[in-house]
Amino acid sequence: MANINVRIDDNVKENAEAIFKSLGITPTVAISLFYNQVIRTNSIPFELKANIPNEVTLSAINEVEEMEKNPDKYKGYEDISSLMEDLLK
Repeated sequence: MANINVRIDDNVKENAEAIFKSLGITPTVAISLFYNQVIRTNSIPFELKANIPNEVTLSAINEVEEMEKNPDKYKGYEDISSLMEDLLK
C-alpha cells in the first residue's frame, strides 16, 4: 500500500468530505475511485477546459469595451430611478 500526501484548501476538503459522507464513502475510497478511473480511461475522468467565454459572453464583453471607448455614444444614468423611468417609457 502507498501513501499520498496532498495539500488542499480547507474549504475544498470540508465540502468534498461532506459529499463523500453523503455517498457513504471515505476520502480514501474517493481518491482510489479517481485513480482507478484514470487507469481505466487512460485519461482524467472529467473534462478539462480553459475558461474561454462563450459567444454570448464574448459579445457582451465586446459591447462593454465599445461603450468604454465611446462613452459619448451611450446614455448613462446617475441612479436606478432614472434608468427605470427610461425603461418603462
